[in-house]
Amino acid sequence: MPDRSSSFDPKLLEILVAPGTHAPLRYDAGRQELIDDKAGLAYPIRDGIPIMLADEARVLESGSNG
Repeated sequence: MPDRSSSFDPKLLEILVAPGTHAPLRYDAGRQELIDDKAGLAYPIRDGIPIMLADEARVLESGSNG
């Protein structure tokens, strides 16, 4: 049985939106982040839980598409 405590369920993308822009989010499995391309922010996923707080978000570099 796989350990689901640390894996993000991509189906959550169907109901989650970016907190500030309300834009759709993109899942970056390699970095374990949810990307808000509109705001240029990446929200971390810790233990399978997206941390959707502006204070926790990483600012993306200009021109980066992930």
